[in-house]
Amino acid sequence: MAFKSLILAIAIMAVLSSMSHASDPSPLQDFCVAVDDTKNAVFVNGKFCKDPKLVVAEDFFKSGLNMPGNTSNNVGSAVTPVNVNNLPGLNTLGISLARIDYAPYGLNPPHTHPRGTEFLVVLEGTLYVGFVLSNPGPNMKNKLFTKILHPGDVFVFPIGLIHFQFNPGKTKTVAFAGLSSQNAGVITIANAVFGSDPPISDDVLAKAFQIDKKGIDYLQLKFWWDNN
Repeated sequence: MAFKSLILAIAIMAVLSSMSHASDPSPLQDFCVAVDDTKNAVFVNGKFCKDPKLVVAEDFFKSGLNMPGNTSNNVGSAVTPVNVNNLPGLNTLGISLARIDYAPYGLNPPHTHPRGTEFLVVLEGTLYVGFVLSNPGPNMKNKLFTKILHPGDVFVFPIGLIHFQFNPGKTKTVAFAGLSSQNAGVITIANAVFGSDPPISDDVLAKAFQIDKKGIDYLQLKFWWDNN
């Protein structure tokens, strides 16, 4: 019995330990500018570090966020990200951001960021935003939190939860989002479920969504637009 208790305690400690490292780790140096060249470089948090003696101001600089994204697509929105993949100086700093443009009635479809909490501030226009809670209790539905945002308003989407933004107005909307990860990732629900490669089995999706396979085939054949 004591042995079983010990094993259980070790298992719980392992889970808690993994949870405590669920976000980007804190840096142990001033910076670690990401570089593709592996010669004389150190691998840290998914990227190689540039030799500090070769680091320049441009490694921490990016321009262009004053330019609107192209919203001429099926969902009517465009995300312009700034993360470690296009701003090397962000490596190990645990933050990123994005500009999001919305055409009239444009939508940033339901999606999640598996590695980052997001806060959103509206600069221009109006947004209807919301997120859905996970793990509802017995006989409960996933609770939805929504809000109408105007210029200067801020809204937070907790890490990993499904959320969306919709422009209900007849004029364009512009917002900026900050994320608590250098590379928060994005999983757009419809794209991932119906546009995966290879496709998820019709049997799986038909049973999951309680519709016939013809309906699943129709959804899988649609072009799922990536607005990122």
